[in-house]
Amino acid sequence: MTEGAPQPQADGDVLTQTQARADALERELEEFRSVAQTRLIRAELKVEAVRAGILDLDGLRLLEISDAKLGADGEVENAAELVGQLRRAKPWLFNAGSSSSAASVPPAQPLRQKPATEMTDEEYRAARAALLKQYA
Repeated sequence: MTEGAPQPQADGDVLTQTQARADALERELEEFRSVAQTRLIRAELKVEAVRAGILDLDGLRLLEISDAKLGADGEVENAAELVGQLRRAKPWLFNAGSSSSAASVPPAQPLRQKPATEMTDEEYRAARAALLKQYA
């Protein structure tokens, strides 16, 4: 045999190494799962806070994430409750509901082109020049 060649290892050593590697991979998987769940909880809380009218999402740092319960479907079951508690405790973080105006945004209407019969001579010449410029 040559000097640099590895010596055959006993089956027990290989089994021990494999078991140690499997344990390390399981720990790493659990860490990734924990980080993913935390990110999912934060995202769900952000969505709920935006729905509640939060002014600054940095205010979510005041929430205790460990109180959030992640359901089997991947949604936070008590997100609305947690954001509601935050809103009651720190109302300045949220938009105050205004009772002075209940007006909504008017619906968008398409632009109406002005017919040539309603144009002045100057407007007609400018519109005609613009059209001819487009097709030239």
